Amino acid sequence: MVSSEVSKIFGIETVTPEYYKNALTHPSFTKDNGLEYSKCYERLEFLGDAVLKLAVSDILYKEYPNYTEGQMSKIRSIIVSDNILAKLANKIGLNKLIIAGEHDKKQGITNLESVTACAFEATLGAFFLDGKFNEVMSFLDKEFHDEIIEIDKNFEKYNAKAILQEYTQGLTKETPVYRLVETKGAEHKKIFVIEVLYRGEVIAQGEGKSKKDAEQHAAYSACHKLGAIKHE
Repeated sequence: MVSSEVSKIFGIETVTPEYYKNALTHPSFTKDNGLEYSKCYERLEFLGDAVLKLAVSDILYKEYPNYTEGQMSKIRSIIVSDNILAKLANKIGLNKLIIAGEHDKKQGITNLESVTACAFEATLGAFFLDGKFNEVMSFLDKEFHDEIIEIDKNFEKYNAKAILQEYTQGLTKETPVYRLVETKGAEHKKIFVIEVLYRGEVIAQGEGKSKKDAEQHAAYSACHKLGAIKHE
């Protein structure tokens, strides 16, 4: 049963099995099987997103008593990104429980960062409905605390796109342009290669499991080349 597997993964008792089955059901499955919209993870994801942001905000508020709202918001935006959420979901094995339509599953949809992140947030929403808010807060504190410290210490690496844009606009008011060069690997394990251009010239290239991730890597490299970030 899905709920018992979720309980093992999170170390939190589950009460209402239906919540967790819905939380891990991709819309393609409900569509293929003529099920109600509420049987997929989208509504629970909406709820879980709020739970996640509250938990991360609580950690940041306590960890950095001297940080401004803006500083905390920037770190939170990175922590709640698909890239970070998918990484955690894969680490704990939640991605293996995602239910999808037969065709979409064969296409590797359950391996996409966006899908895995949605399922993770939806599961948080399921726990919230199940009366396990405090337990979820403790779980997220344990899992995200070190990640938050890492992001704070290496913020430029995670926020390179914004840094690059601010730098180039300060020089010429022009913004960087990101262009997909190629995709490599199998359909469900794609690697995206992105190059970043400034004033029509390619200044750097980056790779990643998603376009956003590849753009961030390209921007980080560009920042170093342009001197927007000092070399480590």
